Amino acid sequence: MVKAKSCPKDLLAQEDFTKEDTWRIFRIMSEFVDGFETLSKIGKAVTIFGSARTKPGTQFYKLGEEVAYHIAKAGYAVITGSGPGMMEAANKGAQRAGGHSIGLNIQLPCEQKPNKYVDTVLRFRYFFVRKVMFVKYAKAFVILPGGYGTLDEFFEAITLVQTERIAKFPIILFNSQYWKPLLEWLKNTVYSHGNVDQADLKLFILVDQPKEVARAIKKYYAKP
Repeated sequence: MVKAKSCPKDLLAQEDFTKEDTWRIFRIMSEFVDGFETLSKIGKAVTIFGSARTKPGTQFYKLGEEVAYHIAKAGYAVITGSGPGMMEAANKGAQRAGGHSIGLNIQLPCEQKPNKYVDTVLRFRYFFVRKVMFVKYAKAFVILPGGYGTLDEFFEAITLVQTERIAKFPIILFNSQYWKPLLEWLKNTVYSHGNVDQADLKLFILVDQPKEVARAIKKYYAKP
């Protein structure tokens, strides 16, 4: 098991949003403005999520690169969190296809540097501003194998669609073998207890081949 990096407590304290002064609202506003102005010009895009801990050269890394390659070939810009692992793989695949590779970097106590395959980088101090940017300009979400952060983005997306806070759009889980235990739990536990219904289990698409991800997105938007 890979352990997360530990950060000095004084740095974590500096990032404590609850202790910041109210005037910091202007910083938040500026992040929204910068994000909107930049991303509104990129055209149609797909946001790709996945683990930052995936190593280059591994099977998942190669698959992530291929997924992004075919998405970019289909005419979409690719948006990631700009970090290493699956994010790097996605940006690499988009760049290899000649597509626009975008990274939304987050300022952390243990700094995350944008990977070298990002063409356009935006930097954010606040997670919630960055989350808005992932959703607002995306025609689809692609969820590659990942951990807590990836799960957070997946569940937030299906919750927003379920509650009709945003319009329905393709939310694609890639690699059924990886996601199988989660989907079985949703069906056999969450659904069986009546906490979701059948329609909620159809808010996402399961895909296994890199080419099929782009095809699923195109098929969705080809509907009347």
